[in-house]
Parts: sequence; C-alpha cells; structure tokens
Amino acid sequence: MVSLLNALLVLVLLLNLFVLGTSRISALIHAVALQGVVLASMPLIVHGHLVLPTALIAIVTMLVKGSLIPQMLFKGLRDAQIKREVEPIIGFMPTTLLGALGTAAAIGLAAKLPLAEGHAQTLIVPAALSTVFTGFLLLTSRIKAITQAIGYLVLENGIFIFGLLLIEAVPFLVELGVLLDLFVGIFVTSIIIHHINREFASLDTRRLSALKE
Repeated sequence: MVSLLNALLVLVLLLNLFVLGTSRISALIHAVALQGVVLASMPLIVHGHLVLPTALIAIVTMLVKGSLIPQMLFKGLRDAQIKREVEPIIGFMPTTLLGALGTAAAIGLAAKLPLAEGHAQTLIVPAALSTVFTGFLLLTSRIKAITQAIGYLVLENGIFIFGLLLIEAVPFLVELGVLLDLFVGIFVTSIIIHHINREFASLDTRRLSALKE
C-alpha cells in the first residue's frame, strides 16, 4: 500500500511541474482533473480497508474534482474564447524551476519533521507542501482569472493531501465541508470570470484596476 500511495504522490508532483510549465489552459484543466481523480483514490489506500465514509469521500472527491469543477472551468474557457496564458508575471521556465526547488525543499523539510512511523515512510507531507506551493505560484504568477482559479484548485489539492494524515481522526462531514467550500469558491470564480470577460473582453485580472476609476 505504501509503494502504491507513493507512486500516486509522485504522479501528483509531476503534474505540479506540468501545470507550472504549460501555457495551454485546456491542458491545465485536464491536468488538475487527473490530479483530482488521483487524489480521490488516496483515502481508500491510506485507510487500508473499505468503509462507507471513506468510500463516500472518494466518490464525492472524484465527482467534484475530476468532473464537475473541470466542466465549469471548460465552460468558462469556451465563453472567454482563450487558449493560452501568454503574459505571465513570472515566465513558465522560472516558475517550473521554482516549483522543482519548492519540491526539493518540501522533501528536505518533511525528513526533519517528527512524523508518525507510518507517515514518515510516505510522501504525503512533501507532496502536500509542494502542491500548496504550486497553487500559490499559479495564483501569484499568472494574470488570467481562469488560470488563477486553477491555482486555487491546486492549492486546495495540497490541503486535501494534508488531510490524508488525519483521515481516521477528521470527521466525515469536515471532509465534505472542504469539498463544498472548494465547489462554492470555483462557482463564484466562474461567475467573476464571466463578468470580467463581458466587461473587458479579456480575462486579464490587471484590467480590474480600471474599476477603481
């Protein structure tokens, strides 16, 4: 189980680097959808045996992260008629390098933390830290509203991975509450994307500074 979990977490880390290095927004959405499906399977692996609450968490996570939210993002992408993030604040190669450095730092930090024996053998903590950092990089280095929404989704994926450490202690309703907050956040962001595109014919968030005039 540990080797399978670590293999999935390595895939999550590779997807982190991919989303930092690509300019195609459709590819970003596909990547975070795949990341959501991968994360949905992890509670079952961490728990070790199938129980109803854990199975429900996995199913709801897969539906929300792997299907519902990506569909909302694709709709926003079609409405805005854009394909690429063309003018990032920080270039794609520098952000990818920052992501790689952040991943290395997360692995080094996790090695020094006093983790439980079972968790110390996994990549849960470094993957969680790296994914949160990746989401933060997307939020701060990209200018398209839809890309920033994807950054928010990736950041929440990191928080979800942290939650795997407490899957037997955190109540089921708390996990569903996190997913509900994520869904509402993306839903509100989709509405904002629609209005930004309608008013400015662009998803460049720098245009929002015109509202203060």
